Amino acid sequence: MHAWPAPRPDLLPGAGALPGRGLRVHLHDTATGAAVPTGPDEADGTASLYVCGITPYDATHLGHAATYVTFDLLGRAWRDAGHEVRYVQNVTDVDDPLLERAAATGEDWRELARRQTDLFRDDMTALAVVPPDTYLGAVETIPLVVAAVERLLAEGRAYRVAGADGAPDGDVYFRLEGDDRFGSVSGLGREEMLALSAERGGDPARPGKADALDPLLWRVERPGEPSWDGGALGRGRPGWHIECTCIVLDRLGTPISVQGGGSDLAFPHHEMGASHSRALTGGTDYARAYAHGGMVALDGEKMSKSLGNLVLVSRLRAGGEEPAAIRLAILAHHWRSDWSWTAEGMRAAAQRLQRWRSAVRLPSGPDAAPVLAQVRARLADDLDAPAALAAVDDWARAALAQGERAGTDPANAHLDDAPVPAAGDTGAPELVRRTVQVLLGVDLG
Repeated sequence: MHAWPAPRPDLLPGAGALPGRGLRVHLHDTATGAAVPTGPDEADGTASLYVCGITPYDATHLGHAATYVTFDLLGRAWRDAGHEVRYVQNVTDVDDPLLERAAATGEDWRELARRQTDLFRDDMTALAVVPPDTYLGAVETIPLVVAAVERLLAEGRAYRVAGADGAPDGDVYFRLEGDDRFGSVSGLGREEMLALSAERGGDPARPGKADALDPLLWRVERPGEPSWDGGALGRGRPGWHIECTCIVLDRLGTPISVQGGGSDLAFPHHEMGASHSRALTGGTDYARAYAHGGMVALDGEKMSKSLGNLVLVSRLRAGGEEPAAIRLAILAHHWRSDWSWTAEGMRAAAQRLQRWRSAVRLPSGPDAAPVLAQVRARLADDLDAPAALAAVDDWARAALAQGERAGTDPANAHLDDAPVPAAGDTGAPELVRRTVQVLLGVDLG
């Protein structure tokens, strides 16, 4: 499966994009509750990132966008610090929600997945998100899953469950018993785990399981559902968590630098994935850090497909909102905070974008080196985007005031009429432009 095109070269971090070098990024780690240094793995000097992708049964909403913009910010900061980055993302292109939506709408599930994945790619391109190096669909990973599940069965870390309520015999479940580190990612107690498992795709009430929390690895074929050759497992399709684990083990190896996603993935998804990985690697840590972003709400309720209270990126774009302003509206909130989408926030972001553009059109301005240093420092401190934006705000206000005193009208200062500065040019407005575009991913034109 292909990803989306990379942003323009002037929107990308890398050698020579900015003077100097960025700082090592410290992120809040869900597993420890502390800020931990992130970056290259000791073995090969590469920073590795895995972010769980969409289940493509509906369009990209602001909750999705906030997640992928957050980890785009991390990748940009890593590259600015001189790190080589390997980024992998998946698409869960076969799963119960997708099949249920296709059945409800009368659309072929494959066409629904293709169409929504294409729309997601368009949204990521518009938001200047640097694409992953590897972008894999669940269907593409089925041979990896089959091999892993067969091995877990052979080693006694998985078992089959007899059919119940009309289900066929043979669904394969992972045996959590024996993993003394289970729970170390989310830090939750058993009762909360049981409640969240039922709410987030698990089946704790299924009869015949060794433990109510044991997650599904392989769902044997049901009439009318898609299925694939599972070798000794029989025809069927993967469970949810094992998909991501197999991709990480195959494409990145463990431990990865950062496992990222929304806070609703800490349990069960990332907890189960880490347990699967330990079983398949003899106990190796799955990730050095687990980074979970806050939830985006609308009118006080979490934005989600199941609730239907979605603000869609594609609809905002179709309604005339500029992608750079949408990205700024997201960056105005700390990545770990829960926040609510409002029309006022969108207007404020559009106004901020215009102020910044007016300021960088000026022929001169206050020294910009401190702005670059502050943005780098704020991003290194748990990706504090709001503080980074405030640093640019301060410079833009000072630049516009200076221009007003000098009688310069930003509206008439068009950079299109002037030669494009060389990559090493550190003139104040140009350095701020490059800082904003390279580190924050916001296109100032």
